[in-house]
Amino acid sequence: MDDDVSAASDPLLDPLDDEQRIVAEALLGPVCVLAGAGTGKTRAITHRIAYGVASGAYDPARIMALTFTTRAAAELRARLAQLGARGVHARTFHAAALAQLNHFWPLVVGGSAPRVLEFKGRLLGEASERLRLRTDVPTLRDVAAEIEWRKVSILGMDEYERRLASRGAPGNLTVDQVLALIAAYEQLKDERRMLDFEDVLLVTAGMIETEPSVALHVRETYRYFVVDEYQDVSPAQQQLLDLWLGGRREVCVVGDASQTIYTFAGATPDYLLGFERRYEGATVVRLERNYRSTAAIVGVANRLMRGRAGALQLQAAGAGSAGEGQAPVAPTGVDPKRADAASATPDDQPTIVEYSDELAEARGVAERIRERTESGVPPESIAVLMRVNSQSAILEQALDEVGVSSRVRGAIRFFDRPEVREAVHALRAAALTISGEPLFKSVSDVLRSLGWTVQAPDGPGAVRARWESLNAIARLVDDAPADTTFRAFADDLRARAEAQHEPTVSAVTLATLHSAKGLEWDEVFIIGLTEGMLPIAYAKGFEAIDEERRLLYVGITRARRRLTLSWSRSGGGHRGEREPSRFLQELGTRTRDASRAVGAGGVHRRA
Repeated sequence: MDDDVSAASDPLLDPLDDEQRIVAEALLGPVCVLAGAGTGKTRAITHRIAYGVASGAYDPARIMALTFTTRAAAELRARLAQLGARGVHARTFHAAALAQLNHFWPLVVGGSAPRVLEFKGRLLGEASERLRLRTDVPTLRDVAAEIEWRKVSILGMDEYERRLASRGAPGNLTVDQVLALIAAYEQLKDERRMLDFEDVLLVTAGMIETEPSVALHVRETYRYFVVDEYQDVSPAQQQLLDLWLGGRREVCVVGDASQTIYTFAGATPDYLLGFERRYEGATVVRLERNYRSTAAIVGVANRLMRGRAGALQLQAAGAGSAGEGQAPVAPTGVDPKRADAASATPDDQPTIVEYSDELAEARGVAERIRERTESGVPPESIAVLMRVNSQSAILEQALDEVGVSSRVRGAIRFFDRPEVREAVHALRAAALTISGEPLFKSVSDVLRSLGWTVQAPDGPGAVRARWESLNAIARLVDDAPADTTFRAFADDLRARAEAQHEPTVSAVTLATLHSAKGLEWDEVFIIGLTEGMLPIAYAKGFEAIDEERRLLYVGITRARRRLTLSWSRSGGGHRGEREPSRFLQELGTRTRDASRAVGAGGVHRRA
């Protein structure tokens, strides 16, 4: 390690709290970071990598930072670049495996690698026709999910057949029909020389395992591994990671067992919780200071997860704590919007609200959001979270009625919108011929030609939605460095589009709890907290119910300042009354008589 770099005063370490600093200084050997929601895990691992590069401990080209979404990988690259650690390979497991597959296939097998199948549905439909099975689209989607689960779980067909009997066959299919459909799908895939995404992991692992030259090359290329969201790793991903490491111990993993919400897709927290057993003498660090949320919100999250395996006891940094009497001070450099979260007023205490029916719930939430936006709260700082996508329609309508713009996360990605594709194309074309003008003038002139105006159009609707998209691009100019050229801006926009690194759009976000993971807002509403919706009706048994609990935990910990949980006694077209979610009953019972209760006195009821 370079003696010129002093850990005691290094600027890469100064912004970190004590525990984050331990992570950053643990450069060699196995490291396990148990990081609760909002505790600065990304800050810790990016500063660790940057410090390792700056001190000479790491060659950036030999580091592989792995995560689970292209958005998260893009964020890692951007943060590392800001910290001076350029050249680090930050990728998803699939992207890293695919790059290796394409590189080694011509050398090992010959010819170009097979084409990757993006969607299984069409091929499964053809397989169904070949077998003369009557299947609908939802059933084919469920069969696709079964294929994915089997492969990432590394199950042979015999073992899968035994498991399928207990899992239940999708739709109206029998176990034998599902097995025949999967076999026909695999045959079609082979005939057309294609691989699906799960095959990419398995085939790459197979090459490394059976070809010594491939293993040697991979292990010479990558020496240091960092794995984010390690609680979401599947057996197939863990197998690949083990093969990349080849028995070495230079691996740092980061995760939170309380945020394991993808077990249906093969994810398991067992590798995270068993890390110390697998790597004797590993450095284990717990990050439990939450810099995101108020003490009251942190308290709700802790109560929900108390006693669960691997659950961390979060402490709210700043004024107040999560009930433990501790008030850690935010370290230098912590985002102020997080560090001062505990300064929220008593009126901002989390509340549980009961409504008569779903329409009343939607309108009540929409009215509250209208009041917030009219008081000056930016709509993009508010989110409404729900268990399933179908719940969003009534919210969209209610928000539209009160004149508040909204966007459904996952409905259509920002860079896939027609107006955005048109704007990116126009800006790139203009950047080839225009130079020397102020950046804002160049960008705004192009956007004006597409219908953008400085002033927003009145009301919500399609016209307003188009304007919001173009305005989000215009606002990127404000974030660009002062010396950014028009050409560099257009190139950066294209890179954003390729990475699906979306800019902020001025609209309330509507999202499922699954799609909200990794995001945060000042104010969060979680709706539909009834038995049968959360936990969902098909969640049977302790493990399934506990995953629903973790899903609610993820939703709660997305909120910085304000949190509202709501449920309705009935839904449109449904007879009989619903019951509030058992999770709400736990929170209400635990806090009904406490002055710092959820809702300050139990469940608030509204007609």
